[in-house]
Formats: sequence, C-alpha cells, structure tokens
Amino acid sequence: VLQAAAGILCYVGAYVFITYDDYDHFFEDVYTLIPAVIIIAVGTLLFIIGLIGCCATIRESRCGLATFVIILLLVFITEVVVVVLGYIYRAKVEDEVDHSIRKVYNGYNGTNPDAASRAIDYVQRQLRCCGIHNYSDWENTVWFKETKNNSVPLSCCKAALSNCTGSLTHPMDLYSEGCEALVVKKLQEIMMYVIWAALAFAAIQLLGMLCACVVLCRRSRDPAYELLITGGTYA
Repeated sequence: VLQAAAGILCYVGAYVFITYDDYDHFFEDVYTLIPAVIIIAVGTLLFIIGLIGCCATIRESRCGLATFVIILLLVFITEVVVVVLGYIYRAKVEDEVDHSIRKVYNGYNGTNPDAASRAIDYVQRQLRCCGIHNYSDWENTVWFKETKNNSVPLSCCKAALSNCTGSLTHPMDLYSEGCEALVVKKLQEIMMYVIWAALAFAAIQLLGMLCACVVLCRRSRDPAYELLITGGTYA
C-alpha cells in the first residue's frame, strides 16, 4: 500500500511541476513549489519506508517496527506541514498573479515571441480567455500601440472560428473572459491537488502506524508468542 501511495504522491508532485511551468510567468513566487518538492520527497521516502515496514512485519522485529512507526510519524508531521503551506500559498496566489500579470502582458512581442509571449498565447488558448480582465486590456499594451492594426493576438480568437483575424471590429470572434481570474483559479486548483493528496496519504500513514503498534503490543504482552518466535519452550 505504501509503495502505491509513494507512486501517487510522486505523480501529484510531478504534475504540479509540469503544470506550474506553463504558468510560471504569471507567478513569481517560486516558494509556492515548496509543497510540491516536499510531497515528491515524501513519496520517495514512503517507498523506502514501505520496504522497511514489510521486512520488519515479516520478521516480527520489534526494533524494526519501532523504527517504522517513528519514521511514519515524522512523515505524517511533514505532510501536515505540506497541508499548512498549501493553504498559505493558495491564499497568496491572487495577489501574486495580480502583481505580475500586467508586466507579462506589457512585455508581449508577437513578431518575435519570447518565453513570456509564448506563455500568454498558451494561456489564452488553453483557458479560452483574452487580456487581463477582457480583450480591451490589449489596447493598453506596448505591442498593440506598435502594431497599430486595432487587433489582438490570434490566441484570443475562439477555437471554432477559422477566419478570425483578432480585429477589435469583430469582438464576437474573441474570447470575452479575462485571463487573470482563470489563471488564479487554475493555480489554486493545482495547490488543492497537493493539499488533498497530503491529507489522503496522511490518513493512510495513520493506519500504517496503528497496524505496526498493534503488532508491537502483541509482541510485548504475549510471552508465549515471544517464545514461539524465538524458538524457546516453557520450563
């Protein structure tokens, strides 16, 4: 069970990293990735713990089981920290995006797209949005003023339209919703994946600790069981 939990935790952490990479230009606080880093580390550690736990249980080793319980307790505490950090950074997402998104849009260069420009086009197509609050925000960007064609990037065009040119004279061809609120929502969803994963596997670890404690108590309270394991006999 712990090996499966470890694999899922690592998958969740990797998913957060990959998805975050698509939106990192809109979110400058790299410390937001700390919960994802921790959860990958916990997943790796859980895999090792699972092997230790299996060996200790099969051999009925009191020392091994005690070590197993202590390590699980430490990992459990770590996952509680992940949940707390997740909630803290989830609350900061909106302020971070609001702080950086205008700078990213103002640095857009449609003729020679850099990484930030590609990120804007990706987000607008992926989230089906245009501009910060709506498509009219593009009128205040340097790119719009330099092109002087009264058009927004083609990534603002609705996917179903093949003849859209991005012209503001045909606003019905453009996505009407702004990207800021959708980016905030997406990043908060990503953080919630980490929080729920940490909570779910903290519960699994509690179960693992309880099972190990039951085996430990059985060994310490049952002399006959102890003699059976060690190969001794009653006098």
